[in-house]
Amino acid sequence: MRSHIYAPPDRYAARQKPPTERNDTLINDSFIGECSKDECMTGFIGRDRELATLDKALRKTVAGGRAGRPGRAILMRGRRRVGKSRLAEEFVERAGVPSLFFTASAQPDMARDVRLFTEAAASSSLPGASLFQEQTPASWDAALRLLAAALPDDGPCVVVLDEVPYLIANDAGFEGTLQKAFDRELSRRRVLLLCIGSDLAMMEALNSYGRPFHQRATEMVIPPLSPADVATMLELDSATAIDAYLVTGGLPLILDEWPVGASVTDYLSEAVRDPISALLVSAERALAAEFPADAHARRVLGAIGSGERTFTLIGRAAGDLPQASLSRALRVLTGKRLVEPMVPLSTRASKDTRYIVTDPYLKFWLRFLGPNLDEIERDRGDLVLDRISSSWTTWRGRAIEPVIRESLRRLPATGALEDTGAIGGYWTRTNDPEIDIVGADRAPVAKRITLVGSIKWHDSRPFDTADLARLMVHRSQLPGAEDTTPMIAVSRTGATVTELPVLGPDDLLAAWQG
Repeated sequence: MRSHIYAPPDRYAARQKPPTERNDTLINDSFIGECSKDECMTGFIGRDRELATLDKALRKTVAGGRAGRPGRAILMRGRRRVGKSRLAEEFVERAGVPSLFFTASAQPDMARDVRLFTEAAASSSLPGASLFQEQTPASWDAALRLLAAALPDDGPCVVVLDEVPYLIANDAGFEGTLQKAFDRELSRRRVLLLCIGSDLAMMEALNSYGRPFHQRATEMVIPPLSPADVATMLELDSATAIDAYLVTGGLPLILDEWPVGASVTDYLSEAVRDPISALLVSAERALAAEFPADAHARRVLGAIGSGERTFTLIGRAAGDLPQASLSRALRVLTGKRLVEPMVPLSTRASKDTRYIVTDPYLKFWLRFLGPNLDEIERDRGDLVLDRISSSWTTWRGRAIEPVIRESLRRLPATGALEDTGAIGGYWTRTNDPEIDIVGADRAPVAKRITLVGSIKWHDSRPFDTADLARLMVHRSQLPGAEDTTPMIAVSRTGATVTELPVLGPDDLLAAWQG
């Protein structure tokens, strides 16, 4: 008898939003006007939640604060090319208040950073921008004091400092200088300070205990566009949109060059033959910025991207690295949130750690594109396309697993999901069994298993009786599971059985909506 996991919403209705006219006036105390459907489809899409968060922060600066300190700061972090700067630009444009947008240089030169900041401030829309044309500050302390003098006296404004980790790397005292300027001057003005960075570990550390800026800012994480955003942006059905998400990772720069309505095959046939396409160059540029001189980390990342998951096999594929070097490289990669260590989820502790690349796009690039860039440069993209075609189904079947688990975490907490506090997988050293989905009350060691599941992501073969029988056997081998533990299947093409709930692409996409 079919058991109840959750009740999916009206998916089609959830995705359809009536077009609205652009309104940049102050409505309901909000600075952010909505863009029309045509504007969103051609320029900016998604990020409603993030824009609302920024708008709320800006409104709070207008309302003022305790002890006469209305100024607020936000530490905005996210992976490279995820659209942080574009989001900030869109917010500033819609807000329509005086603003300054400064992007730091990657070159190790503090004096150059101060000079570029001065030039950006002089051409900004701040009321006192002309002050920067009359003076040439030689230090960050002087530049930030001048910034405070340039802010409006009786209204809100936005100041954006993009690529803050570069500023910190070029000047060890920048954090303390910024903290002093914020405490003494900026927090007393109606300014919203956005500090943006792609080095996730460094941006997290900025607000940690013992650092100068501790508890002075709100943290804001900018994720990639979701599978639902991809479906809307490219006008794709759910299954194709999820495939597109696996290839692009939801990165706006890549999605911008994906023709509306195009299949994965159609897009790849063009992008792989273009040596300057965003699909090819984005990962290479991001990795060059992350690891300018760390060859071991790059090699280890390449080994994981090629499909190796265990410590021993990763070290072997990376060139027989010594254990100490391999451990250090893995710490670097996990610290930068590029790689995630995973352990089996059950009621029994396990040290059988496996490593996966967290970003779907980077996972695709490392497997198919990065190792073959020389062929693409020789105009032999056809060879790369052949490799993708021959390995696509197998690669996709593994790459979809983290996306499905995250989708399940986002579904309404009803039925078996109501008591599920963690979702992972289970495996042994011999992969017998290897269970795609395990739900439990907690992780990494559970007290109770709440559900087990199987993923079958094929183009033509549905989940059938043989798959059900195999799942039941695997459930009996899972520590903590019982014969009554609910089962679930996730299938791209439905199922021929009715004994358990079967979720498809539409159900997964619904989890990301709203």
